[in-house]
Amino acid sequence: MSKSIWRSPYIVLFCAVGIVFLSYGSRQSFGVYLRPITAEFGWGVQSMSLALAVQALVYGLSAPFVGAIADKWGSIKVLCAAGLLYSAGIFMMSQSTTPQGMILSAGFLGGVGSAGCALSLILSIASRVAPEEKRSLWLGIITSGGTGGQLVLVPAGVLVMEQFGYYTALISLSFFVLLILPLAFMIKNAAGDNLDAKKGEQSLGQALLEAKSHHGFWLLSIGFFTCGFQVQFINAHLPGYLQDQGMAPIIAATAISVIGVFNMIGTWISGWLGGKYRKKHLLAMLYFGRSVIFAVFMIMPLSPLSVYIFSAAIGLLWLATVPLTSGIVYGMFGPRYMATLYGIVFFFHQVGSFTSVWLGGIVKDMTNAYDIAWWIVIIGGALASLLHWPIDDRPVAEVIADRQAA
Repeated sequence: MSKSIWRSPYIVLFCAVGIVFLSYGSRQSFGVYLRPITAEFGWGVQSMSLALAVQALVYGLSAPFVGAIADKWGSIKVLCAAGLLYSAGIFMMSQSTTPQGMILSAGFLGGVGSAGCALSLILSIASRVAPEEKRSLWLGIITSGGTGGQLVLVPAGVLVMEQFGYYTALISLSFFVLLILPLAFMIKNAAGDNLDAKKGEQSLGQALLEAKSHHGFWLLSIGFFTCGFQVQFINAHLPGYLQDQGMAPIIAATAISVIGVFNMIGTWISGWLGGKYRKKHLLAMLYFGRSVIFAVFMIMPLSPLSVYIFSAAIGLLWLATVPLTSGIVYGMFGPRYMATLYGIVFFFHQVGSFTSVWLGGIVKDMTNAYDIAWWIVIIGGALASLLHWPIDDRPVAEVIADRQAA
């Protein structure tokens, strides 16, 4: 195979999908180890749940800082360090015999490690390398890699655990995650000088000041808060809601799988449409479409068929926000500090995720039902739709020039 093939941007696309497959898929598999580990040591479920909650919080908090380090010192160095940390965290999970050890391994090491190889960093790399006319489609393809990892690594973890125990399954997963390192080096080799943005006159502080004064950046971030709120509400509370309605647990499990399959299709379509139409308008319609789907699901009679139709419909819009949102950040601010700025937007997503799980539980405990929480999700989507229409998604240099001219 010629050297030119290995220097192709499509190698970057392949490796980026592989890294997201590994990082997102492995993180989504942690839940299957909850019951076996707590049963092994006689812990309460809340002990392992706390470790996973700490991981989600650390993951979100770390994203902007990891992005800033990558923008300053290089993306490949961060990817390699994160891959090592993440692998070490998973390996230490297999060795932990106390709740405190699990919080350190799964919570802190897992949170920081997974943040360093998360979508916010991978999409910033791909944005710098992708052909202009295919950038949005690439972002959609890479985002779908995470769902692919979830669909493969979650059942694979269950199979290995059933045959050899959770200890062997976690050790195997820790070594599997190390594949992030050679994939990162393949990206470096393929991308060459295009990988890290050229250093110009602008400092990180100046870029942050630009973002701070850009109303569209904050509207976009609030919209992504809603995305995290909606997605994690379904992940956390749809199974409980369906069981409250008398449905078997297998229906909820199947529904989540259906969401995953259709999410892969939806992110590809979203990326493709983002290359043809204005992204902020697509996002506005997407958030409104989610609210319509949620409202119809609440109003229509509940049955296994209606659950699966709902899952397919919402799956098409599940992470379709990601290539569009990241594409707007790139369009506004360019590639130089995209990892940092998209990391900030992604932080809002994680805050929304945390809030929905917490608030949904409070509503359930106070009312013994999820109805109020569902309508909060519906109204939130409608508001997010309205917020995206006034976003000025032009390059920030044009916006500043217009202000100065006025």
